[in-house]
Amino acid sequence: MTLELLGWPLAAALVLAGIHAWLGLHVLARGVIFVDLALAQVAALGATVALLAGHGPQGAGAYWYALAFTAGGAALLAALRDRPGLARAAIPSEAVIGIVYAVAAALTVLVLERVPLGGEQVKALLVGSLLGVTGDDVGRLTALYGAVGVAGWLARRPLAALSFGGTLRHARVWDFGFYLLFGLVVTSSVRVAGVLLVFAYLIVPAVAGALLARDASRRLVIGWSVGALGSVAGIAASFRWDLPTGATIVATLGALLAALGAGLGIRRLARGGRRSVMAASVVLGVAIALAGAALAVFPRADHVWLDALEGALPPLQDAFLSAHERGVAADAREASARGAREVAVLRTRQADVAWGARAAGAEERERLRQFTLGREELVAGDRMVLRTLRSRARQRQRYWLGVPLLALGAATAAVAARQRRR
Repeated sequence: MTLELLGWPLAAALVLAGIHAWLGLHVLARGVIFVDLALAQVAALGATVALLAGHGPQGAGAYWYALAFTAGGAALLAALRDRPGLARAAIPSEAVIGIVYAVAAALTVLVLERVPLGGEQVKALLVGSLLGVTGDDVGRLTALYGAVGVAGWLARRPLAALSFGGTLRHARVWDFGFYLLFGLVVTSSVRVAGVLLVFAYLIVPAVAGALLARDASRRLVIGWSVGALGSVAGIAASFRWDLPTGATIVATLGALLAALGAGLGIRRLARGGRRSVMAASVVLGVAIALAGAALAVFPRADHVWLDALEGALPPLQDAFLSAHERGVAADAREASARGAREVAVLRTRQADVAWGARAAGAEERERLRQFTLGREELVAGDRMVLRTLRSRARQRQRYWLGVPLLALGAATAAVAARQRRR
């Protein structure tokens, strides 16, 4: 059942990751990071005009309007490239892209004023519906992106000269061709996945490839691998915890990139020798001192590090509570855990209904939703009790933890800085 539900969305995600990883290499090399957002907004303007003309948001008319407007945006971006008489340093590409995005967004708002219920229709268009794709949708996307890939392969030398440096005749014409292909992909992808996921597929795999390789072909292979891994893990997490699919894939891609950056940082630190270790110790000492100072001065603020530490070692918070407060905290934790388990069961039932694994009428769905909300309110009440007790503990921890940490961090930073200078 899981494979039947997730097979086509996963196939669509892998197709999207494949084409956008290749485009992302060129976008990153050109330094036009937000060009897809600008062209996506131009496409949204075209779709909005289609609504005004009487076409449906998912119809062929809306698509061709969006594509026509995107072609106009591509022509504008290509025409402003290296325009004679304008200094590139004075007018960077991102400035032009930002203007295109802002003007297209403003015009979209103006047109929406004349479209009945236009906001909801365009929102559905821009958010996309990855879970709703069918085999026919995947087939059309594969054919379209395959054709774009073939065109990119045939024009690989002039496109590489444009993106990675080199001389090229009729550069503005080639630039228009690239932006037109780019706009065609973005217009088609946004209808399926939404703007946020399309942007993540474009940039995150390309950045991962740039971090790990210098050769363009190796960057592309790495980008494909990261995009595929993020797609599989993101869709699996979305199904497992009943989360929005697009946002979950974006978060997963971000987590992969963060893990890659952390790994590279650790490797660089290990290769740096004693001076690098001392520099890291200075940074660590300053961080400890700042954390202690923040706890001492603002005890009621959110202290993520202390929350995580208390989550791993619950007795740490209980040590700063009275005997009566410990009893109240224990009862609240038990009730909260029991309520959370009940909510998890109810959410699993809701997920089964949403994914089609369980049939339910409208009345049953509403009862299930109301029952889930009631249980969540009870859990929220128990957690509010725990937050109140935590606030009391923080008032006492400011002296017993905050001040000592401030002193320890300052001493660590000072000693490490002295050792680094030797």
